[in-house]
Amino acid sequence: MALGLGLATAPAFAQQVPKAGGTLIYLEQQPHTVLYPPAGGFYPNGGVLNQITDKLTWQNPETLEIQPWIAASWEVNAEATEYTFHLRPGVTFSDGTPLDAAAVAANFDAFGQGRKDKSFAVSEVVNNYDRSEVIDPLTVRFHFKAPSPGFLQGTSVIGSGLVSLSTLDRNFAELGDARLIIGSGPFVVENEVPGTELDLKAREDYNWGPEGHPHQGRALLDGIKYIVVSEDSVRIGALLSRQADFVRQIQAYDESKLRDQGYVLYAPPTRGVNNSISIRPDNPLVADLRVRQALQHATNREEIVKTLFSDNYPVATSVIASTAQGYVNLADKLKFDPVLADKLLTEAGWVLNARGLREKDGQVLEFTTYESLPQPQNKATLQLVAQQWAKVGVKLNVQGGDAGSRVTDSLDPLKTAVLPSMVGRADPDVIKSQYYPTNRNALLQTGGVSDKVESFRDDRLNGLLEAIAAETDAARRIELVGDVQNYLLDQAYTVPIFEEPQVFGGAPYVKDVAFEAVGRPSFYGTWLDR
Repeated sequence: MALGLGLATAPAFAQQVPKAGGTLIYLEQQPHTVLYPPAGGFYPNGGVLNQITDKLTWQNPETLEIQPWIAASWEVNAEATEYTFHLRPGVTFSDGTPLDAAAVAANFDAFGQGRKDKSFAVSEVVNNYDRSEVIDPLTVRFHFKAPSPGFLQGTSVIGSGLVSLSTLDRNFAELGDARLIIGSGPFVVENEVPGTELDLKAREDYNWGPEGHPHQGRALLDGIKYIVVSEDSVRIGALLSRQADFVRQIQAYDESKLRDQGYVLYAPPTRGVNNSISIRPDNPLVADLRVRQALQHATNREEIVKTLFSDNYPVATSVIASTAQGYVNLADKLKFDPVLADKLLTEAGWVLNARGLREKDGQVLEFTTYESLPQPQNKATLQLVAQQWAKVGVKLNVQGGDAGSRVTDSLDPLKTAVLPSMVGRADPDVIKSQYYPTNRNALLQTGGVSDKVESFRDDRLNGLLEAIAAETDAARRIELVGDVQNYLLDQAYTVPIFEEPQVFGGAPYVKDVAFEAVGRPSFYGTWLDR
């Protein structure tokens, strides 16, 4: 049975006296890329940033309540257009500079406004930002152009980790070097072999953990060694032979092997947009709603989960996970129905040719997509989807995630009419992060980073997403999240497949690993019982 989500599910906190010392050997599937905090949505990035940066607030992973951290208290005006934070005194970055109101203001000005001179994009978790105001050395106020009800939760996420002024003075491209990231967290970067290893050591004077965390003071571990090991079997072998202590991305087929040998599985949910295939209507092949609906109904998500995954991966019943805020069960709209899929394709003018492929005006209904390396068993998932779609005459070609053309092709709807996607965040704004043009723009609308989009734009969808980000009435905001889920499925813009957890394996002597609200590990209170 997989363990739970975080602190409250870790009985060792109450039952054993922690031991200080030791270095945790942590095997990661992929190297980190850029450690500018808003890039922390990529799990290898977030897994590092979560140890070396602090946030203004802390979201309790059990209750999802926002609690004090670097901010001791705060006030929000009735319109959610002004947020005032009162900071803890005495907090410093690891270079000795103060984590004061001026530093917090500089961080959120960069996150909320972006900086073209540094190639910093606007953070996807900060909506309607206007400016900061330093009231005094320990008080900062943020002003918004329109209501921003998700901002308080946004101050708790990995993308809002606080970094020093010297870090903010670097260019985005420089921040792949972990040694240049100066945070205030419980660990600091000691050494890095780019793309291979990263060594963190405990910060001796750290004494400002989240108010709600059961451990306070210096981290119990002396350090953490990250080693990048791309092969699943090698990571598992190292864990079972005790050459490693903790491993990310345990595949479902290895779960029983670990459990049977007394190792611990952790499967915290990501509470956001499900593991899905996004469909890009700017491509003429999927511009017809009936074609998109056919792809939805040709996908047998139950078969995918049963074949490739475990109970830690619930079948998707909506656009967002059942653990996400505002979730609505829309399973009836996602029924596997190949007969209906066949009917819809025929109605849309796509007929079967002699090779069993759908054809219209001499063109075959054929797509190319790319594996998403961070997503569990994504290539196998896409290959099984390809088999399912082939039964209704649709051809899906699956390319490797390491293909050189992947990045550019993913921004071109003519080359990637469909593409896997997901994003985690424990706030209703997560759905805007995924689909809004100036955020992740999973559907490739005009107005985003891609210059390959000709005309597709859905103002109805964008209006709903903007409304979620600005609605101050909590009940109405949740209603809007339901409206968006219904609209996305009615328009068949996405094919949700399963709710994606982050699955980790740990040696039995690794105690008190915690996870933030969307599954990134925190080793602040972790200790080794050996």
